[in-house]
Amino acid sequence: MSSPVPSRRDVLRFGAAALAGALAIGLSACAPDSATEAYLNGDQKAYTTKDFRVVEIPADKRKAPVDFGGTTAAGEKFDSSSIKGQVAVVNFWYATCGPCRVEAKDLEATYQKHKADDVVFMGVNIYDQAATAQAFAEKYGVTYPSLMDADSGQAKLAFAKVVPIQAPPTTLVLDRQGRVAARIIGPIDGVSILSTLIEDALKEKA
Repeated sequence: MSSPVPSRRDVLRFGAAALAGALAIGLSACAPDSATEAYLNGDQKAYTTKDFRVVEIPADKRKAPVDFGGTTAAGEKFDSSSIKGQVAVVNFWYATCGPCRVEAKDLEATYQKHKADDVVFMGVNIYDQAATAQAFAEKYGVTYPSLMDADSGQAKLAFAKVVPIQAPPTTLVLDRQGRVAARIIGPIDGVSILSTLIEDALKEKA
């Protein structure tokens, strides 16, 4: 008798558990600077590997669509009404956050993978000013935009009304209606988990 094929949800649960266990050992090879080293050595208390988890929210359990916006690091205005009907990824971060630096290349890789699927990526920088965010993007090769939310906190507040926003990094996947469909607490490692969540959202009807 053949073994049952694991579901996508089982794959996500297994991937999340494996990632949480691997972060402490595997990320040391990626540490490019003192902020990342501090995170890996346990000196940065905002986030630890024990906090890592993935939550996928069934469509009938999702709360209201999130309306958010602001000004990007490049000085461009953004309003979420412009992306209704598209799946979106929203990543909360700041420049001196060690795990945010570690995950930057994988977020960019996931963005590149799904850009042709008309998936929107938007960062929300909760601490820095535009020049710092732009320097981060240049250093780590991030090409999608980020809202500068340090002064107003409006974007973070908009999401906090419907889903807990943990210490950065926190990554949300929004369905085509603008509802939070999934949440990743902690840095992604590779593209597989986030990509699976995106693909699940893409398969849903608007």
